[in-house]
Amino acid sequence: MEHYIGIDIGSTATKCVAVDKEGNILARVVVPSGAGTRADEQAIGLLYASFRGTKEECRRTVATGYGRMLHQGADEQVSEITCHAKGLHRMLPEARTVIDVGGQDLKVIRIDENGMIEQFVMNDKCAAGTGRFLEVMCRVMNLSLEELEEYDANAKEMCQISNTCTVFAESEVISKLAQGYAREDIVAGIHDSVARKICGLARRVGVKPQVALTGGGGLNRGLVKALERNLGQEVQIPEDPQTIGALGAALVAAK
Repeated sequence: MEHYIGIDIGSTATKCVAVDKEGNILARVVVPSGAGTRADEQAIGLLYASFRGTKEECRRTVATGYGRMLHQGADEQVSEITCHAKGLHRMLPEARTVIDVGGQDLKVIRIDENGMIEQFVMNDKCAAGTGRFLEVMCRVMNLSLEELEEYDANAKEMCQISNTCTVFAESEVISKLAQGYAREDIVAGIHDSVARKICGLARRVGVKPQVALTGGGGLNRGLVKALERNLGQEVQIPEDPQTIGALGAALVAAK
């Protein structure tokens, strides 16, 4: 089966998507980007195990993401901004503002009705607003990332976390725990802190509805609710939000 592959090598997860010539999704996988492992090779192997295609039938491969230069089988490397815009437009063509919460960076992209990039801003020098920020907060509270949504849902009253800086927020959370605040209320405050950081960036590019959230952040309903509250509008979540960048890369490969 003739196909095209997009691989998005992130700092915490590697995503791989195969599409046909028309851009229809044939298969998609997500694997951890563990230190010292070839997550790209693992993802490619799992991808081929999940659909009726062979490597010989792959017409083109495009790599994107944090580690895109590491994948030796790519025909081209394309920026994450381009790939997220293209992938999101394919899944949610009415969306005009794309927010991508990655492991190490945060991106906000404004696109037009054709999925073309109008403006973007990226936070890649600081962990604020990223998955890394949430990982640090989880470590302090002895929680897993998967537990954040549940704890947020059980919050009685949001505990205000005034800092968006990871270092200062970590100290603030430790202090709140020592003062006896419930972890559920602190988690709600952490999500609000992340949402405030994201909204600050979003307003720099100009927020146009509909707004969509991609990346691992799209799997966390607590963060989605905080974003909706701070933006004052609904936030759309595409199917399998972690793979949107890889889908965009696959669509670039198939063009």
